[in-house]
Amino acid sequence: MTVKALRAENLILCGNCSEELRNLPSDSVDLVLTSPPYFQQREYAGGDCIGNEKTVEEYIENIVSVFQECVRVTKPTGTIVFNIGDKYVGGNLLLVPYRFALEVQKIKSIKLLNELTWVKLNPTPKQDPRKLVSSTEPFFIFAKSNDYYFNKDAFLEYRDKYCNGSRKNGGNDIGKKYYELIENSDLSDEQKKLARKELEEVIAEVKQGKLESFRMKIKGLHALPYGGQAGGRLTQIETKGFTIIKIFGNSIKRDVIESTVESIKGNIHPAVYPEFIVQEIIKLLTKENDIVLDPFLGSGTTAVVAKRLKRNCIGIEIHPEYIEYAQKRIDETQAIYSCEMFV
Repeated sequence: MTVKALRAENLILCGNCSEELRNLPSDSVDLVLTSPPYFQQREYAGGDCIGNEKTVEEYIENIVSVFQECVRVTKPTGTIVFNIGDKYVGGNLLLVPYRFALEVQKIKSIKLLNELTWVKLNPTPKQDPRKLVSSTEPFFIFAKSNDYYFNKDAFLEYRDKYCNGSRKNGGNDIGKKYYELIENSDLSDEQKKLARKELEEVIAEVKQGKLESFRMKIKGLHALPYGGQAGGRLTQIETKGFTIIKIFGNSIKRDVIESTVESIKGNIHPAVYPEFIVQEIIKLLTKENDIVLDPFLGSGTTAVVAKRLKRNCIGIEIHPEYIEYAQKRIDETQAIYSCEMFV
């Protein structure tokens, strides 16, 4: 199979991913995004399937073997993202995701860029009264070189467009709380006058689009600056009674993403990861017409989102019934220009 053939169409390959991956050309995929079956979490059909191993060591060995093939087929400018779930055995948390991450770091041709933490807004309640409810899972982001594609501005971009607190409600509320804090502070009348003047000026800059937002620290009300910020700002607080911190550009893109655990009506697959998370990862790590590979396609979520975002997708799935269901979802999906529907 040639790279040209991969770009020509979206493909779903039926078979064992370890075998099917070997048939794909090296350096041909822009992003591998997948969530392998979790260790002993469900009864997967076929006794030799990944996830049914008797020991966690055997499970890690099998997952790493698949990961190595994913590294081979990924371009030097590409990335590899694995979502791995954890497991309790005998009341002991095995730390399966981190065993995996540590093991694959032995592969010299890859580097771990980020652990993107999925915070579940509706985690499954556990009945064990002596344990807290597990509500996070990691998505590990790996790269083959320092030349990987990474569009940070596209990640959670809806927050910059619609949800930035500095501009919501048409900007009418910008700085309102700071005016109130100034009036209730212990600043002198002269300091309050200066604070109101500089606050008015910075609000105007935000409304004109010169600034993204700002923060104000007032003596006696806010913690003093520290570390690398202490110099000029600390001096301003001591002399004027306040300091204003101007924020340029988009919001800080953190290694945390919040999303609900999804259920899809009519879905026959026991485990589905959220379309929203898949969307944000694909936007972060690929461009339009790039190739996304999911070696554990399952119900087809990766392919569905890739099509919406006008990316090509290759999926591998061992169970024909899941392929039939995934293909139906893909066929019903239309490419879109905006992703607001997932927000």
